[in-house]
Amino acid sequence: MGAHGKTGHCGFALRRCYVQAKINFINKTGRGMRRILLLTCTLLLLTLTFSTNLLFAQDGGLQTSLSSGARFRAGPGTEWKLLASLEAGTLINLDGRAPGGGWARGIIANGTVGWVIDTALAVSAEQVAALPSVWVDTPFSLGAPQGGPAPIQAAPQQPEAPAVEQPQQPAAPSTTGLAEGVAIEVGSRVNLRAEPTRAGAVLATLSPGMTVYLDGRDETQYWVRAAIPGGAKGWTAAQFLVMSAAEVAALPIVTGGASASPAQPAPAQAASDPAVVPTVIPAAAVVETAPVRGFSYGGHIEGLSERTINAMRTAGMTWVKRQWRYQAGQNPNDVAGIINEAHAYGFRILIGIVGSTSELNNGGYFDQYAGFVGGVAALGADAIEVWNEMNIDREWPSGSIDPGQYTQLLRVSYNAIKGANPNTMVISGAPAPTGFFGGCSPSGCDDSQYIAGMAAAGAANYMDCLGAHYNEGIVSPDATSGDPRGNSDYFTRYFWGMVNTYSRAFRNARPICFTELGYLTGEGYPPLPGGFAWAGNVTVAQQAAWLDRAVALSASSGKVRLLIVWNVDFQQYGDDPMAGYAIIRPDGGCPACEALGR
Repeated sequence: MGAHGKTGHCGFALRRCYVQAKINFINKTGRGMRRILLLTCTLLLLTLTFSTNLLFAQDGGLQTSLSSGARFRAGPGTEWKLLASLEAGTLINLDGRAPGGGWARGIIANGTVGWVIDTALAVSAEQVAALPSVWVDTPFSLGAPQGGPAPIQAAPQQPEAPAVEQPQQPAAPSTTGLAEGVAIEVGSRVNLRAEPTRAGAVLATLSPGMTVYLDGRDETQYWVRAAIPGGAKGWTAAQFLVMSAAEVAALPIVTGGASASPAQPAPAQAASDPAVVPTVIPAAAVVETAPVRGFSYGGHIEGLSERTINAMRTAGMTWVKRQWRYQAGQNPNDVAGIINEAHAYGFRILIGIVGSTSELNNGGYFDQYAGFVGGVAALGADAIEVWNEMNIDREWPSGSIDPGQYTQLLRVSYNAIKGANPNTMVISGAPAPTGFFGGCSPSGCDDSQYIAGMAAAGAANYMDCLGAHYNEGIVSPDATSGDPRGNSDYFTRYFWGMVNTYSRAFRNARPICFTELGYLTGEGYPPLPGGFAWAGNVTVAQQAAWLDRAVALSASSGKVRLLIVWNVDFQQYGDDPMAGYAIIRPDGGCPACEALGR
């Protein structure tokens, strides 16, 4: 799409049509043929001018305008940072929609990329659904449109409420057959079903702006029970209603109770639900997973509470990491819940899958583990880390620690994952950063020698990204010397020491994924335990500044694909002071979130 407006395109096309007719047929055809040609040109003009929503292709995207004013946000949800307020008529070039539906991503005239609720667009729900699903961290490549009203920029310091994207007056409660409940507005077209599952019969279709009345939810908090004017009562996906996670959680857990009123029968053609992921997914069904490109960052979490979700969105994080301990015989469907939960809130998910040291040397265990991770990939995991800190005996049996043996596990796991879902990113297990062993033996191995052994065994052929941990820093990530501890020149003390050592081991053939990167501070807690006293002088302000800088350096390095902050919300503080690494501090504040989100 060039600089021409709608009229310019049409006029140019029409002139070209008439000129071509004159060149090819003047004095060569009869009057009847010329009339046909003129009629064809006229029809071309009508075709080009007929659409009032300015929808046409551009480099794989679509251009349209806003049919009503809307807020432009950094992500697909009301909790995301407000970028601007857009007026009706604003042009926007769209490249995709949210995986969960309800939102579309695009670029406006001033070059800002963001998300807008799809009901504010001058296109049909079917046209939005035809766009590819994209994530917040999917690279954007479309150019900006020209023309239309200028956006009203959001005030940078003004706090924002979790606002309704298109405020409307709630519909008056029906007096006929309507159960009492909490009045909530529908944010995006979605079905009302007889059961809390996509397999449930459709009772009615809910339209944007409609008011429903909620009296409960199911245990997963994905589904809420709603009554509508006319008497139909059933289940709908909470994420397509204008309500917060806290409001969903506050509803009582209920079961059953669906009904259809004769006055409000189910429509003959029900709406297609936006991509609500079913609670249980057969292992054979591959869930859509978009390829991972560019640099992204996120956080290792204990759980997706409302506080954690809001903190991560403030920080601009688009990934969550969860760890899963695999035992032989487990069903991959056991992991479906945490994948679905992350996707429902708009996050990609990395799952670190660690097996059992007591089972690892059993016959056939590698194949069993590979079958499990392949099943998890089929469920839609965006990335899988194959094992964790396999160079120490806490995670790999003492006496058999060997980078070559681990590479065999990585090989069968990679093949299983890619066979199940080619878009799932495979990350090698990150060794524990250590120089404790002074070399490499079956009882323990320094990480620099371990990754060199992996490279020699051909591990680059069985990974998309090289896993790394950096969690013992007490200096700025810009520093390459000056650590106050003994052996201060050891590479694991420094951010660049980790990046350069790991990259060189694989000759820059694979990017690095920091599956743990964090700074420990005991501020706000009792003194750190003896084994962690080295971080006793680190402050929360330093933690925030250093994490912000580490993300910036990673993004610009060209060597780092993913950075997972260790950690967001852990609360354990004892011999292993996990809460000291957490960016949500004991008082509930998150200075690191504010630094990262600026």
